[in-house]
Amino acid sequence: MSRTADHIDAFNRAVTTGDWDTFAERFAPDATMRFVAIPVGPFEGRTAIAAAYRENPPAETMTLIDDGDELARFRWSGGGTGSMELEWAPDGAVQALTVSFD
Repeated sequence: MSRTADHIDAFNRAVTTGDWDTFAERFAPDATMRFVAIPVGPFEGRTAIAAAYRENPPAETMTLIDDGDELARFRWSGGGTGSMELEWAPDGAVQALTVSFD
């Protein structure tokens, strides 16, 4: 399984369980998370990322439709699509995540 597919699987588990703190552990301590053309964030640091997910949790799971290690396309369970740009820390943690919605 690719790192991106593993990340999406972990995201989907968090959506269904509500365990966003465990999901946030996938991010480096100084990670960043940004959304393109959405009035939210950016979030700086694992603590801020975990808080963002807890305070405004996504309700839909996602399916990977184009698996790239640094750029991947996904489809929400409700039908919308988007892309994720990922940067990885040397230890395999997510260093930066940028999400765009179509």
